Amino acid sequence: MSAIEILESLPESRIRIEAALFDFDGTISTLRQGWETVMRPLMIEMISGPYPPDDNLVREVEEYIDESTGIQTIFQMQWLAEAVKRYGRNPKVHDPWWYKAEYNRRLMNMIEGRIKALEEGEQKPEDYMICGIRDFLEALRARGIKLFVASGTDHPDVVREVKALGLANYFTEIAGAPLGQASCSKEAVLRRLITERGLCGQQLLVVGDGKVEIGLGREVGAVTLGAATDEINRRGINEVKRRRLMKAGAHAIVGDFADYKDILRWLKLL
Repeated sequence: MSAIEILESLPESRIRIEAALFDFDGTISTLRQGWETVMRPLMIEMISGPYPPDDNLVREVEEYIDESTGIQTIFQMQWLAEAVKRYGRNPKVHDPWWYKAEYNRRLMNMIEGRIKALEEGEQKPEDYMICGIRDFLEALRARGIKLFVASGTDHPDVVREVKALGLANYFTEIAGAPLGQASCSKEAVLRRLITERGLCGQQLLVVGDGKVEIGLGREVGAVTLGAATDEINRRGINEVKRRRLMKAGAHAIVGDFADYKDILRWLKLL
């Protein structure tokens, strides 16, 4: 049985893929695995203030985190600032950038040790990558496909983490969230590929575990591969992600890249 689940057939006669845009966190890297366990209590704490949180508040936060996976962190923090005002329970309402700085501080407390362990050679990059991803990147690069990676995480942090995993040389461009700006790095890369490089949608492959990049890919007519990854085991299917990616319109879904040759065959690259 093939490891790729094809949801929508691609046209038999189509243009060859020339460039691929990958999401980073959860698609390639598991360094930030568990970020939701940092964002969820932060949001609940900031919205509820001195009052105990009720079930409706908790549910709204959980649903928002689920639906916003993959967007720039600042957009999530804009939602948080609006929610704090809307609930009116916390007398302290901060600027979205304050919330973002606090979220990053808490998150880095959790993941800094992982990154340092890689940088100091105490752990292997494979310990923090989705199974088979390096082989898949290698296979695409060997076929002359230009590779790009984009993330909603701050640009300097993405660059550092890509380097820590030993993947920097695979990518033509590493694009994280620009510091101090509320703009979408994934959309920016796709637009540049189309306007500056003159590629059409069918020449683009978009790979990601979030609905944001899959939706953007569909908008521009790209081939979209949903990565329903299990970030704890680094292989196999995460059913919650699978349902989210199906809803977003992914052409096909994989749980990992161990059987990357199946993906190459689907793309007519093998």
